[in-house]
Amino acid sequence: MKNFIYILVIILSIIGCKSSKDIVTNKEIVSKETDTIKIANDSLEYEIIIIDPGFNSWFIGNARPRGYYSESYLESRNYIYVMEWNNRVLQPMRYNPNLYEMQIDYQPNIHYGYEVNYMLYNYFIYFQIANRQKLSGFAPRP
Repeated sequence: MKNFIYILVIILSIIGCKSSKDIVTNKEIVSKETDTIKIANDSLEYEIIIIDPGFNSWFIGNARPRGYYSESYLESRNYIYVMEWNNRVLQPMRYNPNLYEMQIDYQPNIHYGYEVNYMLYNYFIYFQIANRQKLSGFAPRP
């Protein structure tokens, strides 16, 4: 089962893989000159790839350390952000279609693991700050 989600200059892919050779080693973060971050977890078989100029440097300087938020906190916030994101994708006359190009397939009943939720949460925070958007009733804070 493969799900690819393309978003503006970001590509988030949450992929269910059949083989560990298809993904990077357990909880590895790869950073390139193109500002690409890839998180993969062998045991859970999901990964997230974020390609967005500026995100990597923002992440290094602003993100709270791993473990600061609980996994349930990250999951609940991500679910709220994804629901609003997808709502905006469906309203291109109201919201900038260049910011909200495609829906995100984030299932609340799937356990993506801490790393995937952590990176997705931090991308949503970065996105809101960088684009002056508010995806929920919460003020975006790192």
